[in-house]
Amino acid sequence: MQTFQSLAAPAGRVLISLLFVITGINKITGFEGTQAYMESVGVPGMLLPLVIALELLGGLAVILGWHTRIAAFLLAGFCLLSAVIFHANFGDQMQMLMFLKNLGIAGGFLMIVSLGAGPFSIDNRKRS
Repeated sequence: MQTFQSLAAPAGRVLISLLFVITGINKITGFEGTQAYMESVGVPGMLLPLVIALELLGGLAVILGWHTRIAAFLLAGFCLLSAVIFHANFGDQMQMLMFLKNLGIAGGFLMIVSLGAGPFSIDNRKRS
């Protein structure tokens, strides 16, 4: 059980954060389209570079286990905020599902905030 637990934390960090690294890269390659979509729901397009930075840098920080609690907290907040802004149309079943997905991911990040990075992380290496 100890081996499983020591591998579960880094695997979980990678799995939950990979979504943000990939979508951050996709936002760079589809910058204009993403910016237009943001503006269509009333979010200033000039915030897109900050969104990209949070997704890429926050995602990588959680994967590496570097300042993990801070990065996970910021990404949890991002998930909640984007759920409310982009997915609150509960009349559309797909949007409700996306809203719940964001809530679930935020919950996972809040678990990381609570429990820390776990083994195989830069945060834990500093303590040793």
